[in-house]
Amino acid sequence: MTQEELLAQIYKKDDKAFTLLYDMYAKNLYGIIYTLIKDREEAEDVLQETFVKIWKNLDSYNESKGRFFTWILNIARNGAIDRLRSKDFNNNQKNLSSDNFVHILDDSSRTTNKIDTIGIQEFVKKLKPKCIQLIDLLFFKGYTQQEVSETLEIPLGTVKTQNRNCINELRNLLRV
Repeated sequence: MTQEELLAQIYKKDDKAFTLLYDMYAKNLYGIIYTLIKDREEAEDVLQETFVKIWKNLDSYNESKGRFFTWILNIARNGAIDRLRSKDFNNNQKNLSSDNFVHILDDSSRTTNKIDTIGIQEFVKKLKPKCIQLIDLLFFKGYTQQEVSETLEIPLGTVKTQNRNCINELRNLLRV
């Protein structure tokens, strides 16, 4: 089934199509979410919430504004960032026992080379160093543009311009 056929079935609220959608994209979305949150249970919760949002908001997807995968990836990424910023998540992280920290260290050493399950990181490595740093902070580490501005000590407008230019460079690389 092509993506267009799948979307047509999902627009009709076909449960089988939704299952197929989940099977196609769950691993990729989970990889992005887990990279940001670094907690299995929380990442699974965010993944579930992501698919609920996709299901409920499919009418807001506009094909002329971008690819479907990019749209759902942004939903997943934004959900993970929202979870990271939530008070409950932050309070739970403060109350972790030392056993959990060993688990996190073990997991991070195994997943360090699997940061990006869709392979985009290989393309990012081909960009200029300032773009690599900017994309790493904004997209892989979940910083806001304001946080990047403060971290790199550059004006917010510069961050926005560089982000747009770097994303355009990345788009050009992906067309190859």
